[in-house]
Amino acid sequence: MKKYTVSASSVYDVLIGRGLLADAGRYLAELYTPRHISVITDSTVNGKYSQVLMTSLMEHGFRPSKILFPAGEHSKNLTTYANILEALAEDCISRSDLLIALGGGVVCDLAGFVAGTYMRGIDYIVIPTTLQAAIDTAIGGKAAINLNAGKNLAGVFWQPSLVLCDPGTFQTLPEPQIIDGLAEAVKCAAISDAGLVPKILDRDLDYVVERCISIKKSLVEVDERDTGLRQLLNFGHTAAHGIEKLSAYSISHGRAVAKGMIAEARGAWRMGLAKTDISGDLTEIFASLGITPDIPFSARDLYEHALKDKKIRDNRINMIIPESLGKCTLRRISFTELSELLRLGVEA
Repeated sequence: MKKYTVSASSVYDVLIGRGLLADAGRYLAELYTPRHISVITDSTVNGKYSQVLMTSLMEHGFRPSKILFPAGEHSKNLTTYANILEALAEDCISRSDLLIALGGGVVCDLAGFVAGTYMRGIDYIVIPTTLQAAIDTAIGGKAAINLNAGKNLAGVFWQPSLVLCDPGTFQTLPEPQIIDGLAEAVKCAAISDAGLVPKILDRDLDYVVERCISIKKSLVEVDERDTGLRQLLNFGHTAAHGIEKLSAYSISHGRAVAKGMIAEARGAWRMGLAKTDISGDLTEIFASLGITPDIPFSARDLYEHALKDKKIRDNRINMIIPESLGKCTLRRISFTELSELLRLGVEA
């Protein structure tokens, strides 16, 4: 088992190891006395892993109940959020009880937002069951839901008390979800460690998870509130969030981020903001994963969505600019420059 300790506004461990899910009750018992636990999960994960978790919790004296919602990005909205809050209240969950997020990125985002706002904050545990959630959503305490206007526009910073990552759960993932997770891993390689790329292409998932968590941990610890260096983790996301929204979320997050990284890198190079053009390297890497660089939307449409980006301050936006594959910097640019960067990036 591998352990990382995240030191943010609260300190918590991220445990990585096969078999952790079935032993979750023991690890929770090291932190908490027996109490009521509400497990939040979706319709896909429920049939695969919830019973294993519930059994482990009961064996260690906890009283688990479950809240279930339909799987998919379309559930990450105000209605589902409100339904979960009402269910917690009906179940008499108190501030001394616990929540568990069991699932992929949508579950982790929703449950984290609920945990940070229900009764003004309640402890929660994250158990990611997808590669993408394990290396991205599960740690760092950023949780959000989508509004009609765009992705992740309502949210909180609320750190979990523990993260249990069991790579054994990835074995049941369909191939497209593995690819989504690997695309997020390429982002970590692009901003911090080019040496991660061969491990990604070899699908050494245990190594990939550990290295990506290590990279994210270091950025969260220096910039928990996402106002500076942590924004490097948003490489590709300015375009990607527009791609997701415009496709009605038929283009998955991982694939949207891949397309967004290529476009943003190409645009930054053509504008003279980047020292090197890594868009070709990214295109080759993603081609190996079966992801094409095409974006079926106009640069203008992406720009309109980018005006809602959370990296905007005082009518300027922080963009992630590649210096090389494995090193990126932040640069504040104007809206006019953003529009031009997206035009040059999308219009190949």
